[in-house]
Amino acid sequence: MRRLLASAALFAAAAVLCAQDIPPPRLVKKEPVKYRSGDMKRPRPPVVEPPGWGTDDAPGRPPADALVLFDGKNLDAWFKSGKKAGDPDAVPTWKVENGYAEIVRGGGITTKAKFGDGQFHIEWATPKEVKGNGQGRGNSGVHLGGFGEIQVLDSFGNDTYPDGQAAALYSRFPPLVNASRRPGEWQTYDIITRVTKKDDAGKVTRPALITVLHNGVLVHHAVEFGGNVGEFQLHLSDHSNPVRYRNVWVRKVGEYDENGTPPPEPKKK
Repeated sequence: MRRLLASAALFAAAAVLCAQDIPPPRLVKKEPVKYRSGDMKRPRPPVVEPPGWGTDDAPGRPPADALVLFDGKNLDAWFKSGKKAGDPDAVPTWKVENGYAEIVRGGGITTKAKFGDGQFHIEWATPKEVKGNGQGRGNSGVHLGGFGEIQVLDSFGNDTYPDGQAAALYSRFPPLVNASRRPGEWQTYDIITRVTKKDDAGKVTRPALITVLHNGVLVHHAVEFGGNVGEFQLHLSDHSNPVRYRNVWVRKVGEYDENGTPPPEPKKK
């Protein structure tokens, strides 16, 4: 009996010693968010001079396979945002003249058509006469459904929070560089979208992606969006600034041929 008690005591002591050697679980400390939305302390994107596109020249022709959304003549492809397309009070009130549409206070405009994988071309100009600063200077926006807003703003020598300057994916990502032209000069956005792709079981096989060029300069490259970004309408917002738009078109982007030429096999060493 004494041997059994002694053995039990030794076993208990060993268990205590082993327990002492096991370090307690460490609490994982979450890293704080470095830059919050609208943070003025966020580093500014470097300024680069965009390539020469001409400032007063007429807009270029859209590709032959493009759907023209605004050709400088009318806004028949659009209706007043917040209204129902076809209603008498849904007719856009923006001023159309000299090949452009200028924002007139009373609401933004939305396309009647919906889009998915596409290439969008939009030309815009902030007022030549500078008034205001920060977000109050030439403010509008290009909204693309679940992709959110690509900011339109006079960001030529106009400081604001980086995720709210021109070409920012608003409140998400600043542009990689600031490629803004001077106030009053025409600028371009070329936007490529790829909506979420799912298989028959509803599993995501390809996340939504967006790429943006500002005045021909790459400012967002294949930014990945989680969730479910489906077909969307294009919306141009009214933020009480007389921003102008012209030459707006979209091309449908198709899929690669699955039975096409496969990528080359890696060379064996």
